Amino acid sequence: MRGISGAARALILCAVLCAVGCALPALSPGAHTPWGTLGLLAALHLVCELPGRCRLLGGPEPAGSGSFFPLLLAAAFLLPPSAAVLVAVPGALVGRVERRPAAARRIWRAAQLALTAGAASWTHGFLGGPVTLGGVAGDTLPDFPYALVPACATALVFSLVLAALDGAILVTAERVALGHAWRGLPARSVGPHLVHALAGLMMAVLWRSSYGPLSALVVLLPMYISCWVFAQYHRRHAAHRNTIRALVQAVDIKDGYTRGHSERVGRASELIARELGMEESRMEALRFAGILHDVGKLGVPTRVLRKDGPLTPEERRVIELHPEYGHEIVRGIGFLDEARAAILHHHERLDGSGYPYGLAGDRIPEFARVVAVADAFDAMTSTRSYRPGRPVPAAVEELRRCAGSQFDPRMVGALACALDRHGWSAAANTVTSDEGRTGLPRQRADVRPPATGPADRPGRPR
Repeated sequence: MRGISGAARALILCAVLCAVGCALPALSPGAHTPWGTLGLLAALHLVCELPGRCRLLGGPEPAGSGSFFPLLLAAAFLLPPSAAVLVAVPGALVGRVERRPAAARRIWRAAQLALTAGAASWTHGFLGGPVTLGGVAGDTLPDFPYALVPACATALVFSLVLAALDGAILVTAERVALGHAWRGLPARSVGPHLVHALAGLMMAVLWRSSYGPLSALVVLLPMYISCWVFAQYHRRHAAHRNTIRALVQAVDIKDGYTRGHSERVGRASELIARELGMEESRMEALRFAGILHDVGKLGVPTRVLRKDGPLTPEERRVIELHPEYGHEIVRGIGFLDEARAAILHHHERLDGSGYPYGLAGDRIPEFARVVAVADAFDAMTSTRSYRPGRPVPAAVEELRRCAGSQFDPRMVGALACALDRHGWSAAANTVTSDEGRTGLPRQRADVRPPATGPADRPGRPR
């Protein structure tokens, strides 16, 4: 439990005590707990958790599907609350955890899922769910569509309790601000949990049918496989985001004067793309292109990036190599797709006077033309420690002045329309040389602004 805050320990202890308290009625003499159903469901949940610890699945990193919620919801439909509480415990205690301390995280996960399943089961019973499924004895047919009402309410409670506990542990253990801990959690989870509830309901109906528990596997197995595939997709996507984040953080450390610039260029590029009606499948690659367009600065000597005074011709040539450095850095990252071309060509100009290859017109990749406009716009509107940012209308006017020679007029027009439609947050564009940021060292106050020809002058070479 080392490294865990006192508040988090207290929360985990309270959750464990509550879970134990909820389970006690099932253990008391004469409780008529359906141990057969409980044991079978707990064993199935345990089996579903094991792939997460098996290195045969997923190579060096075991690849599980996470907690299999349809099974827990089926337990909520089939068992009384005190028994439903126990179903998730064995699987949660042996399941895979991504971060340390593993023991504390497993204990928390077991208590969290136990309380969630217990609350869901209580809701189902309170709304008469067991009766709509044919009664406890299962001697009548399920009453559809009325059985859907308590099932959906159960899924809603399941989702809310899970989100509430997730937010509580984020506040106490991860020290996430109260305003952010629960933001978006219920909205993101209610939809998937409703789908899980329908699968759990089908499983419960088949379980109680004349075909018995074995027939429930007809629902369980395809659902588990689809959850496993989705979990692998989500894992790969998270790995991509972490790769991008690491590269951006490295650039921010290297060139603190443009800190935050990369994310804003990514956001402006996305605005342009949406205005152009670009396909959703290309949108993410374009956002990555905007975020990583300056990654090549990692190859430029820091003394040149932060030089106090005008650059020599030689130093300027070094600066102008950064698109090629960037392309070399990301060349092996397959998921970036078209973004790699944008990183290489975002300083090309429509009239052919840009670099590194002097491409002109439509020979410049579309992504690069988008990023060029987003890059110049953010550079002009950002406030630096050595000069204020331009107002948005002035920046747009400058882009229009340079459209046709430096920028693609279509991209400039799309950005102007998107800004009219959505606006642009000036507060988010304030960048100073000594701006504090979690996880990044502060830049020295005595370091003066770079003289590399900032991107707020679209008409000049950088």
